[in-house]
Amino acid sequence: MPMGKEELMRKLEEKIRNCRKCPLGQLRTNAVPGSGSYDAKVMFVGEAPGYWEDQKGLPFVGRAGKVLDELLEGIGLSRDDVYITNIVKCRPPENRDPTEEEIRACSPYLDMQIDIIRPKVIVPLGRHSMGYLLRKFGFEPEPISKIHGKVFRANTLFGRIIIMPMYHPAAALYKPPLREELRKDFEKLRKILNEL
Repeated sequence: MPMGKEELMRKLEEKIRNCRKCPLGQLRTNAVPGSGSYDAKVMFVGEAPGYWEDQKGLPFVGRAGKVLDELLEGIGLSRDDVYITNIVKCRPPENRDPTEEEIRACSPYLDMQIDIIRPKVIVPLGRHSMGYLLRKFGFEPEPISKIHGKVFRANTLFGRIIIMPMYHPAAALYKPPLREELRKDFEKLRKILNEL
């Protein structure tokens, strides 16, 4: 009998926790595979874990996570309804941006998570996850300021999906006007989910 989603994800999470494919594996406290529903319609993909994520082994548990929780709540969702992960599963030193090499080493895990969960909508949060996911599905990335909230429709082996890039919630902490942009993009997301 083929393995169910739960079992496949548990095995994959174990692999991620034991991974040493790039130098970040030596530096982390905890790998951060992701969390949420394995049957989620929507998957959020951030860049990389920060300090608190590294401490707790969970994605988006610091200040940016609080922003994300508020945005989800604003459209009637909670973390239990969605799946949240990052393109890189271990914290880069000093919370620097992940390198191309780190993204290359780690992205197969994200690809497997997408194949197992089979979301209807993927929301890249920030330019690194946006760049990777748009290229993966055959689109040319543009600056996030130009394409946040835009809908890209892609074909996968498990059907059509929507990719909808958004600003990273951390951006709203540094530039408060972006919180309103994020709120509007989440409203668009609510409409899309209601039509699915």
